[in-house]
Amino acid sequence: MNPKGDFEGVLLIDKPDGMTSHDVVDRVRHKLKMKRIGHAGTLDPNATGLMIILVGKATKLSQYLMGLDKTYEGVIAFGVETTTQDGEGEVVAEKPVPELSEEQVNDAIKEFVGDQYQTPPMFSAKKQGGVPLYKLARKGQTVEREPRFIHVSSFKMDKWSSPNLEFSLSCSKGTYVRTIANDLGQKIGCGAYLKDLRRTDIERFKIEDSIELESFEELPIDEIKSWLIPPYQAVPSKVG
Repeated sequence: MNPKGDFEGVLLIDKPDGMTSHDVVDRVRHKLKMKRIGHAGTLDPNATGLMIILVGKATKLSQYLMGLDKTYEGVIAFGVETTTQDGEGEVVAEKPVPELSEEQVNDAIKEFVGDQYQTPPMFSAKKQGGVPLYKLARKGQTVEREPRFIHVSSFKMDKWSSPNLEFSLSCSKGTYVRTIANDLGQKIGCGAYLKDLRRTDIERFKIEDSIELESFEELPIDEIKSWLIPPYQAVPSKVG
């Protein structure tokens, strides 16, 4: 059966570790035998969790869904800095982690809540002069980056067990959580990197309503429609 043209809507996929967002789109395309597949926000390869996949004519919804606030859970490891600000990069510095109480860690976290400007990391897909920054970074180049406005609505400590901080965070579009991890390490004075990250919510879209990518690929074709959210239900009410 060739399902091309039969599917339209929003698909919530739980992205596995070690895969790019583009890889996820490619695998959904292969399963549905459709080219018109997109997404409404990337995840780094070593991050897991919720991705909004747009199928068929629903790709037109990207402009309405890209800007939604996102919620994450993760682990920040103190005492180590990496080139990419997460576990994918090379270690560039190691320092002893000071004895920190939960209160001290909480006080440092609170300073990252609210409106702020954030400088995108060199290892990112953001383009400068038409060239993705990560391509320059791989050549050992560092260039000036324009800070951009972001908003962190919530940043909470779930567990502190030195040197690891388990946290939950809600933020606006375009926020680099690994940069927050790096900057928090700088503030405390020992450095830090983002050890683990999982996206759990994209506003009203929830991880518990998603399907793991491998499970999706094993679905019989006639069961896929039950996982698609109709476009009119997916867009924000102020748009629809």
